[in-house]
Amino acid sequence: MKFYKIFLAFTISILSFNYIVLADDENEELSDNLSSLIEVSSSISDEPTINSRAAIVYDRTSGSILFGKNEKEQRKMASTTKIMTAIIVLENANLNDVVTVSSRAAGTGGSRLGLHTNDKISIRDLLYGLMLCSGNDAAVALAEHVGGDLSGFASLMNAKCDSLKLNSTHFVTPHGLDNDEHFTTAYELAIITNYALQNETFCNYVGTKHYTVSINGRPKNLSNTNELLGNLNGVYGVKTGFTNGANRCLVTSVKRDNIDLICIVLGADTKKDRTRDSIQLIEYAFKNFEMINIKEKILTEFDNWKLCNSSSIVVNKGLSNNLDLYLEDIPFDFFPVNCNQTNNISIYIYCSTSFEAPLATNSSLGYLTVSINEKTVITLNIYNSNFIPKKDYNDFWQEMIRNYTSYLETLLYKKI
Repeated sequence: MKFYKIFLAFTISILSFNYIVLADDENEELSDNLSSLIEVSSSISDEPTINSRAAIVYDRTSGSILFGKNEKEQRKMASTTKIMTAIIVLENANLNDVVTVSSRAAGTGGSRLGLHTNDKISIRDLLYGLMLCSGNDAAVALAEHVGGDLSGFASLMNAKCDSLKLNSTHFVTPHGLDNDEHFTTAYELAIITNYALQNETFCNYVGTKHYTVSINGRPKNLSNTNELLGNLNGVYGVKTGFTNGANRCLVTSVKRDNIDLICIVLGADTKKDRTRDSIQLIEYAFKNFEMINIKEKILTEFDNWKLCNSSSIVVNKGLSNNLDLYLEDIPFDFFPVNCNQTNNISIYIYCSTSFEAPLATNSSLGYLTVSINEKTVITLNIYNSNFIPKKDYNDFWQEMIRNYTSYLETLLYKKI
């Protein structure tokens, strides 16, 4: 019996060890020197062929996709889940609150902050443990504090998905360990990341390379698992991840001059692959795209169209033909355009010059499109800001009198 217990304990420890190793690769070393990998990958300017199963390069300014590979395919996302976990906590908790760690949180496998049952730690430090060393134990402790339990916290995560109008994302856990009902797409993960990066506190967390937390009043040093942070020009976040089901994943935010991008790779075979893929995609985007002041081009074209067509506008049976036309708000000033296609930008205006009264204020009268290389990238509605009422009997009668009077005056002028 004693031998059986020892054997059982040994087996469990081995399985647990394997589970932890396979649950997250945050401590896996790159087989190549990172600087040489950056140098080689950065030299590629053509659209790269990548190992990752899904990927996206997402422009934060316009929300446009500069590169995509299976970017709308549902996939497991491992610890990149914690981007949503962090933003839910930041929006629903006080950073100064102190959490007493439960046995469930302390027993969570995979990558860990190293919490034990009844440890006391602040929400602030738990978030550093979540985002820097990818602590699954920290994720559970945070979820229990904010959501009551994991199910309650998942409900908050999915409610946020609804508010962001995400249809291909569903959360079950706060850490991202494999679950068939836990998934997203590269595209929707980019939207989640873009939303999170609008929170300054979140940006501070994911942009921190090293930090010392306090657990039960004792210091513990943490290092960020993001291998590109502090090593690749412009990188300021955000999150790594790995599980057997998701493979290697990396979400990177990077800004150079006026181009601000989110690069996501999901399902890479190795850490080297995810790093190389990310660098190649980032460098490809910065080498091949430039920001064009599209707002200026749109407004100039629209003003010219109004100048040429305002005298031709007719509101049938209306008291006036004077329509004050305007475009819906352009959500951004600049738009990324491939350097080879800057001369292929076309703006088309589809708007009738004949309308029927009455014409209500803010009626949709037409639309404007922007196309690049014959692909529509922006569509904006055209409205009127003034009300044009329909003529009544008196209006028609007075108009007839005015027309008759004008006719008589013309005849009199000719005789004179």
